[in-house]
Amino acid sequence: MRNRSALVVSIAVIGALSLSACGSRDEKKAGDTAGGGSVTTLTIGVDAPLTGDLSALGLGIKNSVDLAVKQANEKNEVPGVKFQIKALDDTAKPAPGQQNATQLVADKSVIGVVGPLNSSVAQSMQQIFDDAKLVEISPANTGVALSQGEKWATGTKARPFKSYFRTATTDAVQGPFAAQYLFGEAKKTKVFLIDDQKTYGAGLAATFKGEYTKLGGTIVGEEHVNPDDRDFSAIATKVKASGAEAVYYGGEYPAAGPLSLQLKDAGANIPLMGGDGIQSGDFIKLNPKSQGDLATAVGLPVEQLPTAAKFIADYKAAGYTDAYETYGGYSYDSAWAIIQGVKAVVAANGGKVPDGARAKVVDAVQQISFDGVTGKVSFDEYGDTTNKQLTVYAVKDAKWAVEKTGTFKG
Repeated sequence: MRNRSALVVSIAVIGALSLSACGSRDEKKAGDTAGGGSVTTLTIGVDAPLTGDLSALGLGIKNSVDLAVKQANEKNEVPGVKFQIKALDDTAKPAPGQQNATQLVADKSVIGVVGPLNSSVAQSMQQIFDDAKLVEISPANTGVALSQGEKWATGTKARPFKSYFRTATTDAVQGPFAAQYLFGEAKKTKVFLIDDQKTYGAGLAATFKGEYTKLGGTIVGEEHVNPDDRDFSAIATKVKASGAEAVYYGGEYPAAGPLSLQLKDAGANIPLMGGDGIQSGDFIKLNPKSQGDLATAVGLPVEQLPTAAKFIADYKAAGYTDAYETYGGYSYDSAWAIIQGVKAVVAANGGKVPDGARAKVVDAVQQISFDGVTGKVSFDEYGDTTNKQLTVYAVKDAKWAVEKTGTFKG
């Protein structure tokens, strides 16, 4: 839930700002335009965990946005506009995310934001960005209510925030897709369900459970853990005694890795399956017994997409020390969607950044459609990606290997 008192303060700050201008229009720097004329410098904000347990994913997000911005400037993608990034660390927690949102809104050069990683962090930011009419595109959020409202599960969908978009598909798709694979293809009819009680993990587990039981599968036990837990010995004993043929975990790799390892050490030699939050190389580093564990990820494997070949080569050539990880391609596409929104707004205003640019970019992003790193990039009436494809991965020989690609059949 959002902290209402904190939001009142944030909204008051926002209301005191003049948001009609974006950037400096009188900046003159050699090489910024073909004629060396005036340019407008616009900032694309990045909010992600840049330190802490989830920093592997967060740094991949930041670097991928950085690459998009550098390439936009090199190509002079928006004549008369130079882009830069401003990356802030939310440590995967809502309170810092809320503070970062207020800081990004206060910077009048910020024209859009890529992030955050976590759905729980997004909940603390959405109102602030929406009040400021500042576009936010997450490459990783999967919590359904963020875009379709709290009553989405009952069939009543209502978009809460016009400024919120995402290039990742939702848990309404990901959880059931995992259930169909685990029951129908892996032939696991008894599952022990565990989640970390966060927006992402709990939501993912709930959508998995709904589809799995509908298919005829049995949930033989359920447990809730804390994201910072690392001792799962008691749960491992319960799982072993339950007769479960698999564990489904709603949460992220810092806890999932040790959980899976302790399950195997306790004699429960069964696969642990989770969502995109565990599909990281760090999950395998944390769990030397992860062979056979499973994960779903949004979209198709970036490495197998012809559209992603250049991104992968360019990322490597840029010399980033951290991998682009699960959300790199989606982060690049999120940044490029903002850039394309700016391009449309500037072109419609005679080649200049207009007054009220933020609100105009929100409207432009809603209409964009282009071939990106991850495939066709466009958004539906809720701000959700129109790309509903997913992938099942399995750990084989200490690497995530593709098991299945497809589209959820609801």
